[in-house]
Amino acid sequence: MMAEATPKGNVAGDWKLLGDKVQDANTLRQEAVSAQHDHLITEIETSEGPLATTLRAVYDGAELEKFGNKLDSRIKSHDKEIERMCNYHYQGFIDSIRELQQVSGDAAKLKDDIGNVDKELQKSCQPLLAKGEKLVKCRLVQKNITSAIENLSLCLPVLEMYGKLKEQMKTKRYYPALKTLEQLEHTYLPRVMSHWFSQTMSDAIPKLRERIKEASMSELKDFLESIRKNSAKIGEVAMKHAAEQNNMDPTIAKKKIKKKRAPPPPNPFTGEIDHMPEAVRDDSGDEEELSAQDLIDFSPVYRCLHIYSVLGDREKFENYYRTQRWKQARLSLNPPPNMHESIDAYRKYFHDIVGFFVVEDHIYHTSQGLVNRAYIDELWEKAVEKMVATLRSSAAKFVLATLNSTTQQSCKRSDLMLEIKKLIVLFCHTLKGYGFSVGRLLELLLEMRDRYSEILSEQWVDVFNEIFQEDNYTPICCSTEEEFNIITSQLPYHDKQLQKEPFPRCFPYSQFVPSVYNQVKEYINACLKFSADLHLSHTEIDDMIRKSTNSLLTKTLGGCLSQLIKRPNFGLLQLIQISINMNYLEKSCSLLEDYISSITGAEKDSVHVSRLHGTSMFKDARNDAEQHIYHQLNLKIDEFLELASYDWMLNEPKGRASGFLMDLVAFLQSTFMSFTNLPRYFYTSEDVARDKNTEKVARTACMSACQHIASVLMEFLVDNDVRQMTMGSLQQFNLDLIQCEEFAESEPVPGSNDGTLKLAFADLRQLLDLFLNWDWSIYLADFGKQQSKYIRVQRHTAINLLEKLNNADKKKNNLFTSLKKNERDKKKLVDTVLKQLRGLENGTTPQG
Repeated sequence: MMAEATPKGNVAGDWKLLGDKVQDANTLRQEAVSAQHDHLITEIETSEGPLATTLRAVYDGAELEKFGNKLDSRIKSHDKEIERMCNYHYQGFIDSIRELQQVSGDAAKLKDDIGNVDKELQKSCQPLLAKGEKLVKCRLVQKNITSAIENLSLCLPVLEMYGKLKEQMKTKRYYPALKTLEQLEHTYLPRVMSHWFSQTMSDAIPKLRERIKEASMSELKDFLESIRKNSAKIGEVAMKHAAEQNNMDPTIAKKKIKKKRAPPPPNPFTGEIDHMPEAVRDDSGDEEELSAQDLIDFSPVYRCLHIYSVLGDREKFENYYRTQRWKQARLSLNPPPNMHESIDAYRKYFHDIVGFFVVEDHIYHTSQGLVNRAYIDELWEKAVEKMVATLRSSAAKFVLATLNSTTQQSCKRSDLMLEIKKLIVLFCHTLKGYGFSVGRLLELLLEMRDRYSEILSEQWVDVFNEIFQEDNYTPICCSTEEEFNIITSQLPYHDKQLQKEPFPRCFPYSQFVPSVYNQVKEYINACLKFSADLHLSHTEIDDMIRKSTNSLLTKTLGGCLSQLIKRPNFGLLQLIQISINMNYLEKSCSLLEDYISSITGAEKDSVHVSRLHGTSMFKDARNDAEQHIYHQLNLKIDEFLELASYDWMLNEPKGRASGFLMDLVAFLQSTFMSFTNLPRYFYTSEDVARDKNTEKVARTACMSACQHIASVLMEFLVDNDVRQMTMGSLQQFNLDLIQCEEFAESEPVPGSNDGTLKLAFADLRQLLDLFLNWDWSIYLADFGKQQSKYIRVQRHTAINLLEKLNNADKKKNNLFTSLKKNERDKKKLVDTVLKQLRGLENGTTPQG
């Protein structure tokens, strides 16, 4: 409908207008393409660089053919321009050609002239060129020489240092070699790094450095081995010097030994050894002993220390050195086998240890920190602990060996232990001089003193036993003044009355009293020897000696006396003499106390001074001897009483005492006569107390004998094996009792007339009187009363005897069928008394 609305007359006009517009657009596009092609061609003409971008724009365009046509037209345009310009300048070109031909002829002539001149010049310069060549060669040689000199100037110091290094290595001057190596590596080699040998040297330097370390370590090992071998000698020299300074060891030779010095250690920085001036060397005209440090060359350890310090391995070196030295210390501290048997073994043991610590002390003071005080103190503490254990064990072995040794061997062991003590004291003085603490070792000496006292005590056991064996147990009698003075010098004995008596003079004691006294003094002197040089006060020494002496008196001498008293072969006289001897040994204790105070310098009356216990020990020994006297006397009495053979069925007594009892009384009379005469024979003004004690012993022995006889006689009566007994046997027994009572009343010992001896037989007397007098009415009436006439008669004893009498009567009744009236009455009376006595035992009251 729109088409129908459009007028038909305007359609052609519109299409024409549209065609014009399309034509105008094509024209504009062609013009734009043409302008673009002109621009590209202009760029190609004017560009001096690469045309890749321009050509790409051409080929990327859609009008390549038109561009080719455009380019051809441009080329043709330029060709026409060139042709026009050539036509314009052609005449000038012709003129130039002509001028050039003319110049060519002149040039040829000039060339010939120049050739002639050149030939003449070559001919005239020929000698000069020869000289020039020679000069060039000389200049080249000169340059090479200069270069060689410069290089040699750089290389020669390197080679010289390397040669010096080799020489130092060869002569074992390792520390200077190390310094040379450092200079070679850091100063000289960098200057010649362009030379091939510098690399070889650089590669060899670590190996050389390692060789120096190994060589110095080898020297150190040799040094350690050397000081291990010479440690004992070093210790010996050090201990000799300490002995001289402390005036302790008189056996050290007084003759001086020419002093020999070890070469001084090299300077750790230069490696050079400082030689002493001749004046100094020759000034040793007076011979001097070697010092401990002079025996060892310490330079290897200094060198090795410096080398490892420079190489940065000082800590490794210190650890190695300390480890090796501790191993050596353990070797030195290990005692040789059976060391307790030889003083030489002890001497070597102490020399080794002293030598070790003298070396360590020297290293400590000269090595700039290789070892420090803490390390040495720790090492010393370990060593002291080991030494204390070793010496304690050795002392214990000494004591054990002494227990199973002879007197001579025991004496040697005590002397050996005294020598060991001197060695320990000297050891302490030596190391104390080097600053070591020796307190524990001095305390150990106090322990060893106790072991020494034990050894001496065992030794004195044999001494005392030998004295007891050799004594004759009789009073000492002197026939001359000289003999008397000898005895009084052994044991002071002052008695004016004895000194006025003519010779022979007799002492109250036997020889073993002065012998024991002097041996105790010898023991005290031996103990004092051990206490010497221990730096103890007088009071401490006094207490030590008194303690040891008390042990000797109470244990050793007391034990020996106990065994002596118990010897079965001793008679009464020997025992009596021992009892007397104990009195004088007891008295000698005060003399021993005075002697101890005099040799120790301690005040006798000081409150700190302990007393000797010998007084109580000798009292105990005397009491033991007295008891043994009583026991021996009773054994002798038993020998007589064993001969008794009573006929208990005897009808009538024999009219006299038994033979065995008469012999017993005679023995007792003679025994107590000699007993009492012995002390009375030695009466002196100072022995009153001793004599009273002897009389007391005699009275006690006599009383003991009487009591023992009474006891055995009573056992005869109440013996259960005796079943029957007659009045005749009791009458015979009464005769024996009367003999005993007469002996008791005869004052067998002085002071025994007071009736006390007869009281020993009172039980028997009352018992026999009761049966012989047949006083049963009185016995039964007074039974249990204090004023009873037969108070000592025991009910069971009376019953026992009555039953035995009754048994004897029964036997008679069996033999005889008819009995007399009085015997029947007697039998009845016995039965009645028995009944009443049994009633008393059962607690009933007897009937009258």
